Amino acid sequence: MESEDKTFIFDDVSEHNKIEDCWVIIYGKVYNVTPFMESHPGGADTILAATRKDATTAFEEIGHSEEAKEMMGKYYVGKIDQSTLPSKHSNVESMANKIAPAPDLTPNPSPNPTSNLTSYKTKNHTSTISDPTQVFLVKILKFLVPFMILGLAYTALQ
Repeated sequence: MESEDKTFIFDDVSEHNKIEDCWVIIYGKVYNVTPFMESHPGGADTILAATRKDATTAFEEIGHSEEAKEMMGKYYVGKIDQSTLPSKHSNVESMANKIAPAPDLTPNPSPNPTSNLTSYKTKNHTSTISDPTQVFLVKILKFLVPFMILGLAYTALQ
């Protein structure tokens, strides 16, 4: 079979991401699953979610039967050039580098030790917060905002 020796690059395979033309990458092999889209027990959307990436992990997590794994042979069209696969970690890091860093909200000691005011200094601005609830909120946001940004970047890559 001629397709057994064919090697595809990731960009070419990722173009096949529609119900009427769907290819997936599993275990370093490329499969044209278009004929199976409508009869897949999980639905066509499940397979479409596995396009434009290496679907090996998703395939393993579902726990496909041996029969399902054997059935894949008839959809095999070639292998993937591993060097063209995007690295998950480098994509997340590159997205994180594109996001502006959170401002430095380091607490400054109050000039009056008996005061219940807390002062926060950013790059160009110093503000004083007197409400303890607001102080707590600022501290929580200082911690959570960077994680939310990284979470959004990771989600955008998926």
